[in-house]
Amino acid sequence: MAGGFSFKRFAIEQQRSAMKVGTDGVLLGAWADLTPSHKRILDVGCGTGLIALMAAQRTEGWGAEVVGVEIEPESAEDARENVARSEWRDRVRVVCGAVQDYSAEEPFDHIISNPPYFVASLLSPDKARTTARHTVTLTFDELARSAARLLSPEGVLSLVLPCDLVGDMTLAGVRNGLFLSRRMDVTSKSGGKPIRALLEYRPTPQPTLHTTLTIHTPEGDYTPEYRTLTRDFYLKF
Repeated sequence: MAGGFSFKRFAIEQQRSAMKVGTDGVLLGAWADLTPSHKRILDVGCGTGLIALMAAQRTEGWGAEVVGVEIEPESAEDARENVARSEWRDRVRVVCGAVQDYSAEEPFDHIISNPPYFVASLLSPDKARTTARHTVTLTFDELARSAARLLSPEGVLSLVLPCDLVGDMTLAGVRNGLFLSRRMDVTSKSGGKPIRALLEYRPTPQPTLHTTLTIHTPEGDYTPEYRTLTRDFYLKF
């Protein structure tokens, strides 16, 4: 995986990126509720460009414009090259910089992010890996504030986080006028403890739709639900 990862319709090279392709990003890119009203999509902390390219594939029916913002120059370069090799190169653009400083002429209809989430753990000696994994460069409040600033009035923010950090992110969202509208808890195996939460926030308070997803059957195979969610991307499905 470290040298590259092939999907059904695009490939990810990731030699320079601190964070490689992983299940979190694939889950989020497949789960985010993209609709034809979403003409402009922003991927915050786009890394290798995985989610940006997934969004481009999912929205090719209406030609949405996709922008990826990435603070680490080497990851941004990987993303640019991955986009350039894809069939959606004319609709996807990568910007190197911090989302806190990013401004756009038009608001975005959907913002997607697989954000750094380690808050108080030991920092990695690798600066790029620390940036990708720890909230030192993008706190939950900064992410929520940036999303609220860049979203359209009916916009959507979609994230993936460890379950024990959902409360912190949701409070940050409320402080910035974004409210949890949909949540899917992801477990590795049936009966296990959820390991990740897929989250959707909107500017208008509403009841939260709460669902679950299990990745593996007790026998170790992939569940039908996981296959259905990711089958447009994984070669093995």
